[in-house]
Amino acid sequence: MAHYFISFNDGDMKFPVEDFPAVAEASHAVMREAIDAGIWIYGGGFQGYSPRHVALTGEIVDGPIAQPNLWIGGFCVLDLPNDEEAMKWAHKIGVSCRCAQEVRRIMDDPEQSEALGKTR
Repeated sequence: MAHYFISFNDGDMKFPVEDFPAVAEASHAVMREAIDAGIWIYGGGFQGYSPRHVALTGEIVDGPIAQPNLWIGGFCVLDLPNDEEAMKWAHKIGVSCRCAQEVRRIMDDPEQSEALGKTR
């Protein structure tokens, strides 16, 4: 099994505001399905874009490290057996959120897995 980061950019969800309750219910249904399947690690959405960062000096700075062209609007991390399953879940999530999803496999870190007592 591997962890996959599935996300969409802020502003990608385009639908009439009155459809928000239906979109929220559809995305929560996919989330519940993933939880029931035992593959859900974590997920959520961001409201607005107001990051802060901590410089190497320890100084706390308002704003991003570098100004991006796009930023993440929402994401989830799933524990899946392969890329094919990740694409299937990304499709389900995309349909529920009404926008395309980006899929990235998270690098395996054997030391982290060992420290957590897990084998991936």
